[in-house]
Amino acid sequence: MSALRSLPARPLVASADEDLLDDLLRLLAAAGAEPEVATGGPALRRAHREAPLVLLGADVLGSAPVQVLPRRPGVVVVAPGEPQAAVWAAAVERGAERVAVLPAEEGWLVSRVASALRRPVDRGRLVAVGGSCGGAGVSTLAAALALTAARGGDGVLLVDTDGWGGGLDLLLGAEREEGLRWPELAGLRGRVAGDALMAALPEVSGVSVLAASRSAPGEVPVEAVTAVVEAVRAGGWPVVVDLPRTAGPEAAGAVLAEADLAVLVVPARLRAASAARLLVEPPADGRPTPWSPAQLVVRPVPGGLSAGEVADVVGRPLLGELGHDRTAVPRGEQGRPPQVASRSPLGALARRLLTELTRADGAAA
Repeated sequence: MSALRSLPARPLVASADEDLLDDLLRLLAAAGAEPEVATGGPALRRAHREAPLVLLGADVLGSAPVQVLPRRPGVVVVAPGEPQAAVWAAAVERGAERVAVLPAEEGWLVSRVASALRRPVDRGRLVAVGGSCGGAGVSTLAAALALTAARGGDGVLLVDTDGWGGGLDLLLGAEREEGLRWPELAGLRGRVAGDALMAALPEVSGVSVLAASRSAPGEVPVEAVTAVVEAVRAGGWPVVVDLPRTAGPEAAGAVLAEADLAVLVVPARLRAASAARLLVEPPADGRPTPWSPAQLVVRPVPGGLSAGEVADVVGRPLLGELGHDRTAVPRGEQGRPPQVASRSPLGALARRLLTELTRADGAAA
């Protein structure tokens, strides 16, 4: 084995303020980090590209060497004392995840440096849930999946992509919870700080929900959905997306292309199964549709097809059946979350789907 070893990447500190630099070196030492200090030239460009974390002093935000650097994740602006409005604006322009104000946020900064030096977090898994027709039970299943995944975890994001659907927060009983809804986040593009986003959303039983607004309904931009999902997954949180039948091919494609598991809910009727087949079957040119990788959950209907017959019509694997839960409708109407106890129909199915997701991860590894 070669005796040469690559040196561990070091945090980058860029500041010409000697007092601020002394404070940053002290805090980095407390976090067990030996930084690289640079304010210009090739050293700054290389360190900016390779460093696990970049700390920019507020004093260098307007400097020419810093302004020409490309945007990247893991940038924190550090200011000695409450910064002027221009500093906040420049930090946003740089794509900084936070402006850390010293000395008030010394503890946070030490923790952020330490986390940057640890092994990167695993990306959160993405589950997309859709239906072959309206009223299939997609939103209820998506909520049940999120609630089940949240048990014993550090949080889950449930994303509502139907801007005219009345708000998925109703299913969780979170309609009165404080937090942002889609109209306030529809302008998101590019990189977003996942932890800040999760903290800004309504939360119930470990599930943060990004829901449509009942007072200001409107289309949910696909770019905003992509930015939100990527930010939260990058932070290690799992994401469940409720993808309605009305979602256009661009929105469906953007979510389903990244999904670790795509679930298509199909009522056990011939027309619903035929509609599902249209969603998954490649067109004449042979290119796959966004829903081509989907697996099926069948909702039994009195006098309808069997689950196996639905799978035969659609031509996709069967994951399970969405059994009748007599509590689902009254709980939904009363603003109470779906019942996901292990013996409930929704809880049992949600656990089966999450087990399938784990199994798929193992096979991929």
